[in-house]
Amino acid sequence: MSADRETNQTMTDRDIALLLADAADEVEIGIAPYQAVIRGGRRRRARRWALATAAALVIVGGSGTLALAGLRDGNGVEVSPAVKQQSTEPLTPEERNVYEPQGTVIGIGDIGGKEWQITVDVWGAPRTEGEAWAQLQRMKAFGEVPVDASKSSQLVGKYSFFARRTIGDGKESVLTENSVDTKDRMAGTDLESVALSLDPKHTTPQRLVIGQVAKTAQEVTCSWKDGSSTVARRVAEGADVNSDESAIRPVAGSPSDWFVCVGPEGTTFDSVKVTK
Repeated sequence: MSADRETNQTMTDRDIALLLADAADEVEIGIAPYQAVIRGGRRRRARRWALATAAALVIVGGSGTLALAGLRDGNGVEVSPAVKQQSTEPLTPEERNVYEPQGTVIGIGDIGGKEWQITVDVWGAPRTEGEAWAQLQRMKAFGEVPVDASKSSQLVGKYSFFARRTIGDGKESVLTENSVDTKDRMAGTDLESVALSLDPKHTTPQRLVIGQVAKTAQEVTCSWKDGSSTVARRVAEGADVNSDESAIRPVAGSPSDWFVCVGPEGTTFDSVKVTK
């Protein structure tokens, strides 16, 4: 540091920030209170980003915790700090759909002159036992209680899904359901599926397959006992659901995408896999 800087009382906050930033390279910096900016080995990159947006990294006490400080320019005019990093994750249970599920229609078609429809309901993950207890009461009202949740605390940190089918004006029935830890994510060719009959009494062949795949999956191929196959390809979010369409589509609230395969009449399910 020059003698002039040591005695200059008009030294700007920017000068101080730069000195602190240089000093920070010699200090092991602890966890920042804005983790959306600093993650793992990107500490130095995050420091440069903060300085470039008119904020300085300030070392507080001996813990190495970081804070944002406002700056003044060379004329002593205060520069507004960078806009605080806003989390994009909803905060309230209502915003996270803890007490009301999000429903998405993933397939429709016709069987014997009656329309069939497949809907997936997704409940957001409770963060506390209180949220979980209230969610379970709402699930009971919806008729969507997870079979493996003997007590509400088992729902904490898990999202729950229920795939439902309706045929004609008949009663909805749950085809498959589960509660999944939010940290569990599908990848690559991961696939979970169920094959079923379009007849509510299950007297006809299983020619409808529904399931989940990773968001990177572009194509699912369902094979049938007669040697034929049906390819479900990805469609854009918000695309219309067409009758007897085989497709992969996003489902609101689900970290995985869902697919529907519809087989030809007179045959039954053989196998299914992600093919692209």
